[in-house]
Parts: sequence; structure tokens; C-alpha cells
Amino acid sequence: MEWVKVLHLLCVLGWMTGIFAAPRALIFWKREWAASGSFGPTGDLTIRIYRFSLGLGVIAVLSGLYLAHLWGWPTWSLTKLGLVILLAAHYAWTGRLILRARKGIFEQSDRWLRVYNEISVFAVIGILILVVYKPF
Repeated sequence: MEWVKVLHLLCVLGWMTGIFAAPRALIFWKREWAASGSFGPTGDLTIRIYRFSLGLGVIAVLSGLYLAHLWGWPTWSLTKLGLVILLAAHYAWTGRLILRARKGIFEQSDRWLRVYNEISVFAVIGILILVVYKPF
């Protein structure tokens, strides 16, 4: 079971890269698009970050579900799962923003994207508290 924990943590770290970096990269992509009117390297980087972290996110979720099953689904793990679902929804919305950006559609302001980028931090803090303290 310890190797599953290691796999889970490695994949979570990779997924967090995409969760935190892709929305921020969208800000730079939007600025690059406004300046040049073309796709550019920032768009390519944003898509690559998102795709890389997507597979790791799937493995992280599956390995987390496996671990929770082995532990008998304690209450803290169900609460964590709820927060992970919110993170996955956030990530899916980021994917939608990236798909629109590929078409040159940037409707959100820089400020909106910065706030959107920081929202995920609160879910991650909640997850970390649950995993470390296991309050219930």
C-alpha cells in the first residue's frame, strides 16, 4: 500500500502544477494574443501544461479512491473527495477556458483570471488539513 501512497502523492503534485499554472498561463497568453493576434509560444505552453497534468490528475484521483477504499472510507476521506471534486470542476473549467483561448476568445479580464487562479488554493489548503489532521 505504501507504493500506492507514493504514486498518489507524485501524481497529485503533477496535477497541482496544472491547477495552479494553467490559469496563470492564460493571463500571459491573453496578453500575448492582444499584442500579436496570433497563437504564440505561451498558448502552446498553456496547452502542454494542461495536457501533462490531466493524466496525472486522473491517476491521482483513482489512486486516492483506491486508498480510501482500503481505509474503509473514513469521514475525512469523503470530505476530501468532495473538495477533490470541486478541484476537478475547477480544472475542467480551466480546460474550457483553454479551448476558447485556442479560438482567440478571451472574455475574462486579467483580474478575473487571477482571482480564479487563487480559488483552488483554498480547496488545496482544506485537503491538506484533512489529510494531516484527519479531524473526523
